[in-house]
Amino acid sequence: MLTLILVALVLFFAFTNGMHDAANVVATIIMTRAISPGRALLIAAVCEFIAPFFIGSAVAMMIGKNIIDPSTFDPKTLQVSVAFMIATLIGGIAWNLITWGFGLPSSSSHALVGGMVGAGLAAFGPDRILWKGFLYVIVSLVVSPVLGLIFGFLVLRIVLYFSKNATPTVNYFFNRMQIPSSIALALSHGANDVQKSIGLIAMSLLILGRFESFHIPLWAVASCGMATALGTTSGGWRMIKTIGSKIYRLRSVHAFCTQTSSAVVILGASLVGGPVSTTHVVSSSIMGVGAGYRASAVRWGMAKNIIVAWFITIPASGALAGLSFFLIRWAFPHF
Repeated sequence: MLTLILVALVLFFAFTNGMHDAANVVATIIMTRAISPGRALLIAAVCEFIAPFFIGSAVAMMIGKNIIDPSTFDPKTLQVSVAFMIATLIGGIAWNLITWGFGLPSSSSHALVGGMVGAGLAAFGPDRILWKGFLYVIVSLVVSPVLGLIFGFLVLRIVLYFSKNATPTVNYFFNRMQIPSSIALALSHGANDVQKSIGLIAMSLLILGRFESFHIPLWAVASCGMATALGTTSGGWRMIKTIGSKIYRLRSVHAFCTQTSSAVVILGASLVGGPVSTTHVVSSSIMGVGAGYRASAVRWGMAKNIIVAWFITIPASGALAGLSFFLIRWAFPHF
């Protein structure tokens, strides 16, 4: 029963991750009307599902083994460990749903890491947090949007240089090129974000004693991919509008450059085990592309609101998870 509860919660987190982050993957191609919203979401969902099978498990290992010390999960403290896992997921899911409801592009990665640390501090104390691993995650989350900004700026300048003598038909070319660049972005998102949920299932199975060491079963890869894909198909239309039009007025060339630069940054992070935020990277890439074309056209006020959400996500989800842990222990003292 505990296995079913934990796996179901992880899959629901994966679903909210897909629902929350669908905007990041498809917003640019939808807002430029390169393809229909339904087709864009379907392509993204398929890519989300297949990516984890082919692009390693470095991010899953980072989430599952390098934030909370695995030796913490002793069978003698099973109740505390299970309560920690449930509280972690409640913190991440609650923050995803809150920000999704307000149409605010925040980070599911931040929400998950904040939930793990908040619940970990409440359950085990600071000694069981692997601060070196936590710092690596924080550095990944901070550096990746900076790289997105830089890559977005550079990719746009390069593309503009090589297309400076092009006729207006170049817009049709960039509309068509958005399809492979959007596929690359969706694959990179699946390679990074789906792995986080896979790592959570592996951690849950370790807590419950299903395996003696950290192990990722194939069914976990398939189920997390499917849950994220289903969440993606549900869309996130308010956030699609925010990402696609409220930071910078995108045209086809801007969308192509945003997708390409974001995919490069996220895929690179996935290969080295860096859990990054697709929200951060895509948003900052749009800012970089906008600044590369005309900085004054970037809606920096909206960008400021998004950045504020970035900074409050970890403490907010951590607080939600920590409070959830104490409520679970209070409501079920003999659990």
